[in-house]
Amino acid sequence: MGIGTVLLQRGLISRAQLEDALGEQRRTGERLDRVLVRMGFVTREQVLEAIGEQFHMPVVDLTTMVVEAKVLKQLPARLVHRQNCVPIAQANGTLTVATSDPFEISVLDELRLLAGCSIDLVLADEEDLHKFIRLNYGVGSDTLDEMSAGLEAEPALDPATAEEVEQAQEASVIKLVNDIIIEAMNERSTDVHIEPYEKELVVRYRIDGILQRANVPPTINRFGAAIISRIKIMANLNIAEKRTPQDGRISFRRRTREHGLEEYDLRVSVIPMLSGEGVVLRILNKSAVTLTLDDLGMPGTVFSVWDEIIRRPHGIVLVTGPTGSGKSTTLYASMNQIVSDEVKVITIEDPVEYQVAGINQIQVNDKVGLTFATGLRSILRHDPDVVLVGEIRDKETAETAVQASLTGHLVFSTLHTNDAPGAITRLLDMGVEPFLVSSSVEGVLAQRLVRRICTECGQAYTPDPADIPPGLKLGRDQTLMRGAGCRSCRNTGYRGRIGIYEILVITDNTREMIMQRINAPVIAKRAEEDGDLLSLIDDGYAKVRAGVTTIGEVMRSVKA
Repeated sequence: MGIGTVLLQRGLISRAQLEDALGEQRRTGERLDRVLVRMGFVTREQVLEAIGEQFHMPVVDLTTMVVEAKVLKQLPARLVHRQNCVPIAQANGTLTVATSDPFEISVLDELRLLAGCSIDLVLADEEDLHKFIRLNYGVGSDTLDEMSAGLEAEPALDPATAEEVEQAQEASVIKLVNDIIIEAMNERSTDVHIEPYEKELVVRYRIDGILQRANVPPTINRFGAAIISRIKIMANLNIAEKRTPQDGRISFRRRTREHGLEEYDLRVSVIPMLSGEGVVLRILNKSAVTLTLDDLGMPGTVFSVWDEIIRRPHGIVLVTGPTGSGKSTTLYASMNQIVSDEVKVITIEDPVEYQVAGINQIQVNDKVGLTFATGLRSILRHDPDVVLVGEIRDKETAETAVQASLTGHLVFSTLHTNDAPGAITRLLDMGVEPFLVSSSVEGVLAQRLVRRICTECGQAYTPDPADIPPGLKLGRDQTLMRGAGCRSCRNTGYRGRIGIYEILVITDNTREMIMQRINAPVIAKRAEEDGDLLSLIDDGYAKVRAGVTTIGEVMRSVKA
């Protein structure tokens, strides 16, 4: 009896749905149960129960299971990956193996031969099984298992360049590097760090702004040179040059069930370290550029003010915050808000992170003298309405931006300051005259990214009064939220990030203070009293009260 018939008899699908799924299966060649789930006719749990009944196999939950290392070693990693099965228990001469694909009964013979004992098959969810394999065997463990076969225990010495190229082009190394990158994407990582030390190669992922060590098998230590060579080839870098830093770019595509074909840009930075070359890959998902201001988590008061400022005909609009606080994303979302056939937008960036339709983008190139300042001066001869300068780094760029704003252009840019009022004093410190700053700057947005509480394991609690900071006002017996930690969030209690914002509107009072060179804390205090400033900490606390993030996360981000 087929799985379709079982589901039909259980009343989980209709005859028409089964026919539709069979037609799709004939078209794609995909397994029927996977087609039914993809088309939304049944859930994975319902299919799992039905398959268990069909094959008379018990169903196990791998998400709560802890398996001894000696049991995991009963089957080689390459077989575990190839056959989608994993040993979970051993008793009385029988090895219990969890599988998500009981349709391949011939696998049993191979399992018995390799394990040297009888096999008892149980059923597990396919997604849970893949997560279990990655967690217990490590990223790329199947490839490393095959690559390590027949090698001596000692790590290989750095091969000659010709041999490096040959080794880096081997299918196994290509697959290993792809596995590392795809795992980073699956975990929503923004950066991959590959760090060589004297006796090991460490791979770390930056997930939700925090570095976490990737689970890779120890055998990866032998292939550090091949991995780095492969990345350099992908980024069109000089594989023979190991003494100076190099920067490159990789275009990477992958297909997922949920989103189809996804395109990524990987920015590659290679730096010579004491024990080899260190590599950092910045992962830029091209779909992130489609974010709108509504997606960023701005409170209504900030959104309405910011939306009004970015639609002004001229002036300077600044976004400030430390590296990795989401400034570029906010700028692109703001561009998307105002770009149209009537508005010409030109940007000069270093580097161009996302390519946006309808926006003219220029890449800074210091080697040929194309800096922010020289590029900005040239841009103004192209009759733009809106100009985006990636960053104001020096007096020349700042003064050129000011002149552009005073001649009828709306100029967007970023600064690295801790808060919005600090952007004013930073411009003054660069040497821009106070009367130019006061007459050109229209508004400043400061921001941070805080981690969201995981929706899978979030739970309410009553905070200890000693843990409540002075500025956080709570009602009597008000509860807050925190994450307990689960597999979905890698036991951190957080999954995803949201922005917290501070906006300073430049009013007549503020302009007067700028002319008098009054320092940032005084400007901030006066603007807050006048209602012209919503502070970062206030927005953070509002999101704590709403159950979006935690007190500790706000304090960590705002102090940073």
